Amino acid sequence: MNFLPSTLSKIVSGAVIGASLLTASAAFADTTLALSSWLPPRHPIVANAIKPWAKEVAEVTEGRVKVRVLAKALGAPPAHYDMARDGIADITYGLHSFTTDNRFVRSRIGQFSFLGDDAVTGSKAFWDVYSGTLDAQAEHEGVKLLGLFVHGPGVLHNNVREVQTLADFDGLKIRVPGGYISDLMSDLGAETLFMSSGEVFEKLSRGVIDGVTFPLEALTAFKLTNDVRYTMRVPGGLYNTTWFLVMNDDAWEGISEADRAAIEAISGDAFAERVGAAWNTADESALVKIDEAGIQMKDAPAELLEEIKSVAAAHEAAWAEAIAADGFDGAAALAELRAKTGVEY
Repeated sequence: MNFLPSTLSKIVSGAVIGASLLTASAAFADTTLALSSWLPPRHPIVANAIKPWAKEVAEVTEGRVKVRVLAKALGAPPAHYDMARDGIADITYGLHSFTTDNRFVRSRIGQFSFLGDDAVTGSKAFWDVYSGTLDAQAEHEGVKLLGLFVHGPGVLHNNVREVQTLADFDGLKIRVPGGYISDLMSDLGAETLFMSSGEVFEKLSRGVIDGVTFPLEALTAFKLTNDVRYTMRVPGGLYNTTWFLVMNDDAWEGISEADRAAIEAISGDAFAERVGAAWNTADESALVKIDEAGIQMKDAPAELLEEIKSVAAAHEAAWAEAIAADGFDGAAALAELRAKTGVEY
């Protein structure tokens, strides 16, 4: 068969393009990613945020990328960030305060007192500010940052006495998740003990600790309602904890650009809203169980509230000064976050 030069050129070009497309397709083969989950399978954020997000990843990538939420964690909760960075798991979530080497200094903006009254506005504001003006990705080396979030307002629970004055903190042995709340509780006079969420039930029921800093939902999630008698609240939360959802860098780069864009569209702000809604619903349900258990829940008296504000302000100022050395305006970032959550401070 005779071909004109131009026709032959078109055929050759088409073959080259077709081969290139096949090569590109092979480079981004369908993949299944392992997500290590350390919270109980029925925990609100696992059942109503992590697993639905994993399912949606498959949907938005038309099945090319699947996320398998493991039934058993691949390591202890504090190890989960490094597990994603090192490729032990493809995707992990966890608390910034579980790492004790200060690699997430700017994340502390989401841990302070008086930040927000619900997990949706708090999580969305935390994502916006920390990933924006505070450049969260730069603090998350070796991973792709997919999500940032907080729980509902953190409160103080104990089984010894109602906390009405500063003196009432003295001698209380309180579990903390590390980070800012550990410093705050120590400054207020309590004795702090660090432990993961799963350890609290045993330690509280055996009297090793007198109480715990937790959001409301945790009392039911970790079956603590029989071992708590008093709960103290403050507007916007006594504290909060900041969380990450991250993917190993190599795993992320192994996904096509189009699928990465699709995953990003359901992560970030969208994931903050999803996980915040899961926590809000759990807090609302927990209130019913707390009332049924006869736990006394009261707001901190005005005088005590002012004393807490004074201690909290000192920690905020120290943090702002620390990150100023790297060119970040902590005071402005905190004002922006509180403006987004509607907390007057």
